Amino acid sequence: MRLTGKVILVTGSTTGVGEAIARRCAAEGAKVLVHGLERDLGERVAADLGSCAALHVDDLADADAARRLVAAAVDAFGQLDGLVNNAAWIVRSNIDTTDAALFDRAMAVNVRAPLLLVRAALPHLRRAEGCVLNIGSINGYCGEANQLAYSISKGALMTLSRNLADALGRERVRVNHINLGWVLSPNEHRLKVSEGLPPDWHERPPAEFAPAGRLMSPEDVAAAVVYWVGDESRPVSGTVMELNQYPVIGRNPVKDAL
Repeated sequence: MRLTGKVILVTGSTTGVGEAIARRCAAEGAKVLVHGLERDLGERVAADLGSCAALHVDDLADADAARRLVAAAVDAFGQLDGLVNNAAWIVRSNIDTTDAALFDRAMAVNVRAPLLLVRAALPHLRRAEGCVLNIGSINGYCGEANQLAYSISKGALMTLSRNLADALGRERVRVNHINLGWVLSPNEHRLKVSEGLPPDWHERPPAEFAPAGRLMSPEDVAAAVVYWVGDESRPVSGTVMELNQYPVIGRNPVKDAL
């Protein structure tokens, strides 16, 4: 039980990676505030976790949602030790389709909300000598042509993580960051099917992207998160870690066709 006595707020935790994080944190002894947009999905997760979970439904595009979320966690459990900024708007867009409204929403959900959540949580994190873990993406380094706004937002989130780690270190509030590679969540499976891949596409992932023969699972991510929100990683702060199957820098894919 590596998180006994801790209260962790996990945004976007009614499905996918966030749900796996919430479930793993609870299994490790933490009390968890589950958050999402769909009440029915959130109630299912919270019911499964029982007395160690509470639910708050809110839209992070609303600038006041951060205050409400932190208040919900503290009202439910009396403290806040860790914040996992997992929620994100994963949107397809390129230079031709990224208009002002789309860009503003991507930045509001993916960058502004994590910033405001840290700001709202900071008094409690200072008291607990707690931590923030921001869930980013390797798209933050460049990204695909059809993920322009999303990639920009993840690059900004990475800078936010480094800046706050530097700024808050002397207050013993740690900020770390994980950049995820390709993760097989239910939403990712549905998205790829909607874009034309067969229903069993995940059973034969391209070797270039999945050298292990399978994509990472949400549970793989959750296992890593436990280390970063727990005391085992103390006093490390400011780390940006790629959780991926291959190096981002200096990658030289095997040219099987040659």
